Amino acid sequence: MSLLVKIDRYCRQTGVPPSKFGRLAVRDPRLVHDLRMGRQLGKAITQRIEAFMAEPRHEA
Repeated sequence: MSLLVKIDRYCRQTGVPPSKFGRLAVRDPRLVHDLRMGRQLGKAITQRIEAFMAEPRHEA
């Protein structure tokens, strides 16, 4: 499963808007938009995002 699919699922389940997810996870409100446009992430950012999603839920 791609990281973008995981992020989309996380946002739907928690009610967190994509821009807020990016801001909370990696301080980048354009993260999800950029991923949808084809942005490729490095290993460190990917790990930060995965760790963020593994934490207790961040409700909107």
